[in-house]
Parts: sequence; C-alpha cells; structure tokens
Amino acid sequence: MSIDSTVLSTPTGPLSILAGPDGDVLAGGFTPDPAALLPLIHPTLRAPLRQRADLGPVTAAVRSYLDGDLAAIDAVPVRQHTAGVFMAHAWQVLRSVPAGTPVTYTGYAALAGRPPAVRAAAAACARNAAALFVPCHRVLRTDGTLGGYRWGLDVKRWLLGHEQRLTTN
Repeated sequence: MSIDSTVLSTPTGPLSILAGPDGDVLAGGFTPDPAALLPLIHPTLRAPLRQRADLGPVTAAVRSYLDGDLAAIDAVPVRQHTAGVFMAHAWQVLRSVPAGTPVTYTGYAALAGRPPAVRAAAAACARNAAALFVPCHRVLRTDGTLGGYRWGLDVKRWLLGHEQRLTTN
C-alpha cells in the first residue's frame, strides 16, 4: 500500500495533500513538503508516499473551492483515526460548520453536544490532520480573535477572508 501525495498552489502558499488508496484524504496542510504531514496521521494509516500531479476529485474540489465554490470540499471523504469517540464526532461536526460563519471554541463544543468541553473541542482542532477538508480554521477564540492555527495565522486569516468575501456577496 502507498499514500498518494500532491502539492497544489494556492493564494496563501502550497497545500500538500495525502490520500489513501480509496481517495480518502488522510492529511492536508499548508506546507510544500507532503512528508511533513505523515506524523500527523494515525500510525495505522501511514505508508510510503507516491507523488502524483493530480488526485482527481480531491484536486478538483480544492480548485473549485479556491475558484469560489466553497462547498466543493464538503463532499471529499476524509479518514482520520483517534482513540476518542468525542474527537471523531467533533471532526464530523466541524465539517458541518458553514463557510463564512466561523464559530468560537465554546460554540463548537456546544455544536458537538458537549458545551462544557471547550478544551476537548480545542484539542480536536489541534489534532486535526486534514486541514481545509475538516475546516478547523473556522474556529475562533471565545473572544472572537483568531487564536492559533498549525499552518500560521496568515493562512487562517486568508481562508476566513476568502470565505467571508464569497458568502457576503
């Protein structure tokens, strides 16, 4: 088994994507080095990387998202493994947060069905390997500020701005 990888150009820098044999996204991140994403995925999903110029529907979805179809990434299958039931559920819930309507960590915990679990919601964002496809960039600090983002606040700011511009027109 191998993992297909590609690097796509975006206005905010290179986006590396790792996909399993079924086309499920295993990891995504704003880095020029797909191998840097391997430590983010569960050990049971790791395999040698095979560079591809195009990942078919995954590449098409990212291009459509960048061109303005913000829902294009919603249907891309994602496979992440974790030891916790809440984390898997929280990632699924995060995929339902609409573009252009960021939520706070408090709001995210409530959407995930555990309002007091703000730290667990933050941990779900921090451990998310599939950036963009599981849009942790749409979660803000409780005071409404950006907070952290593994790929840098400039990337988070650009993603939020891109989505806001397209949803307010």
